Amino acid sequence: MHPITVIEITASVVFVIVIFLIALLLPDRVRKLSLITACSITVLLLVFFALRPYWIDYQVSQKTEQLNQYLEEKYPNQEWEISRQVGRQYNAYHLEVTFKNEKGWIYTYSVVNEKNIHQSAWMPPGGKFPDGGKHYEQN
Repeated sequence: MHPITVIEITASVVFVIVIFLIALLLPDRVRKLSLITACSITVLLLVFFALRPYWIDYQVSQKTEQLNQYLEEKYPNQEWEISRQVGRQYNAYHLEVTFKNEKGWIYTYSVVNEKNIHQSAWMPPGGKFPDGGKHYEQN
């Protein structure tokens, strides 16, 4: 498990423990309502942590399709492969493109929506300059 995830889960557990302790220390007349509130918050946190990976995967699939359409318009009759770096330390919405006719070059595209797609980074092979790439886009 990634350290960021461990920190998020630990902070959430501490938060839930604190709200349950507060709920138990309240007077009897509001204790039931506060326990229901604490349970609801706990369920919401569990749902959040359970659904977040699926939501990110869905978003990435949508953004990959948008990037595919953008590349088909910009570079017709060419082939490419779209991937992304996996891990919490990487932005899930920065997609890496490797063109078949340009070995060794990796272009990173930032996809906000179908209208806002731009090349945000590039990795040329050793000894080459970025503007020497066939698919280098100067912003």
